[in-house]
Amino acid sequence: MQPSYQDQTLQCRDCGVEFIWTSGEQAFYASKNPANQPSRCPSCRARARAAREAGGVPGIARTREFFPVVCDRCGVQTQVPFQPRSDRPVYCSSCYDEVRAGRVSLGTS
Repeated sequence: MQPSYQDQTLQCRDCGVEFIWTSGEQAFYASKNPANQPSRCPSCRARARAAREAGGVPGIARTREFFPVVCDRCGVQTQVPFQPRSDRPVYCSSCYDEVRAGRVSLGTS
């Protein structure tokens, strides 16, 4: 027997506005086996999704700082998203992939 759903009024945990969780949305959620009902209104869910896709936290703008370096293996100039330390080698993406895959041992040229 198919469960019957009725529209529910919920309150958004982010902005506090009330929103309707429709019976159609409930049926969709049930097909995905969710643990809980939605706690954000559609606009706050969209904002949170966009922030996740951008790699940030909802409501907090984030810019990523890059630092210029020279690859310790091949000598190419590149940029990395972290402050390099003098006691650790830094690699370009190609060399890093090779080191990570084990095709080249760490610290060798």
